[in-house]
Amino acid sequence: MRNSFSKATALFLAVFISVAFSQAQDITGQWNGVLSVPGVNLRIVFHIDKTESGYTSKMDSPDQGVTGIPVTSTTLNDSKLSLAIPSGGILYEGVFQTDSIVGTFKQNGLSIPMNLKRGSEEVKPIDRPQEPKPPFPYHSEDITFENKIAGVTLAGTLTLPETGSNFTAVILVSGSGAQNRNSEIMGHKPFLVIADHLTRNGIAVLRYDDRGTAQSTGDFRTATTADLASDTESAIAYLKSRKEINSEKIGIIGHSEGGIIAPMVAARSKDVGFIVMLAGSGIRGDKVLLIQEEIAYRASGMAEDMIVETCKINSKVFNKIIDTEGLLSREEIVDFMTTSLKDDFEKLYPAGTSYHNYIQQFASGVSSPWIQYFLRYDPIAALQQVKCPVLVANGNKDLQVTPKENLKAISAALKNGGNNKVTIKEYPDLNHLFQECTTGSSTEYAIIEQTFSPEVLKDVVSWILTH
Repeated sequence: MRNSFSKATALFLAVFISVAFSQAQDITGQWNGVLSVPGVNLRIVFHIDKTESGYTSKMDSPDQGVTGIPVTSTTLNDSKLSLAIPSGGILYEGVFQTDSIVGTFKQNGLSIPMNLKRGSEEVKPIDRPQEPKPPFPYHSEDITFENKIAGVTLAGTLTLPETGSNFTAVILVSGSGAQNRNSEIMGHKPFLVIADHLTRNGIAVLRYDDRGTAQSTGDFRTATTADLASDTESAIAYLKSRKEINSEKIGIIGHSEGGIIAPMVAARSKDVGFIVMLAGSGIRGDKVLLIQEEIAYRASGMAEDMIVETCKINSKVFNKIIDTEGLLSREEIVDFMTTSLKDDFEKLYPAGTSYHNYIQQFASGVSSPWIQYFLRYDPIAALQQVKCPVLVANGNKDLQVTPKENLKAISAALKNGGNNKVTIKEYPDLNHLFQECTTGSSTEYAIIEQTFSPEVLKDVVSWILTH
């Protein structure tokens, strides 16, 4: 799911990637390193430039298809280099040694050694064999539609089968973070792959840029899940205006956060003919994040006692937000953590170790409107009101929306609401992006050639055409 940081920063927080550079006499130029996390080695490339006031730097992660991540602070004192991204809780510290930097990546109490070497490196593009290339055997039209209540214009692409009329149609709704119509992530374009497959099989597809992203207007930073759901409702209204679409056969396919939005919209609109929840959650947002954090901490090698205490602290902050009406400011969260949780931090951190940087970073992370709405939101009520056919799918190696907790909750909620038109499938060896994987870790996403499981694509098409 989405966290409160920018999309690119959130990706590097989830996979424990740092930012690094070096300088003593001349640290400008390109630096290459490898961040080793359990099961995967990720290449990191840093670019340092000299300015009148000091240095600026950016980071690339070639294996994840991400480039140009800005480093907030780049400082060098007596050959000691420090690079920081406070919003992600990330700090790299190293010692410059002419053509190398010996250092450590740190994040929220974790330390991972990572050294850098000077030099250029040719980065070969990763093959994405599923990504379709034109010409396409169907019609593709760039369109716009309005969310008049929010005052935003959404830009997207509508694909229509080459022949026929009165088409069944689906709207693709992306997961967390500001994403474009192809839902691009780590070099993959899953929504392009899904739309192509569905349209080749006779189903019209509308996919669009999130508000404030790419060609869509609006401000994504202030948007909550409820705001994004209203954009989806506007997409339904647009499809109903198209003569090629059967207005009684419009469905929603939502991935991750989109899997929350789909039942939210279906619960209050009779215009939704069916929904497909791909890795959608069935438990309250704070519980989703606590499970994510525990898995991430354990994968990083954090000691079990530290995992327990850190999750307790995070849970207390989440509960404070949930129990407070309105939006808690960053300053209010810092004050709560500094005063009410002082004993918890002193129990967790060794004597003399500062934890105030962690407090500042964590407070920044949970102070946005989106994250506070997400922490409070329980999807059960909406699921109980969904009466249309529902397909629920999860990979059994999904570490972001774990199937054990979420599939059980979704199934129970739909059943309690009296919906007997439900299909639930848990796929072996698939991760959160529905890729065939080894560990399920987000560190694998970019290095896997496959963008989206062909088996799931086939099942989704078959289910839609049947229902």
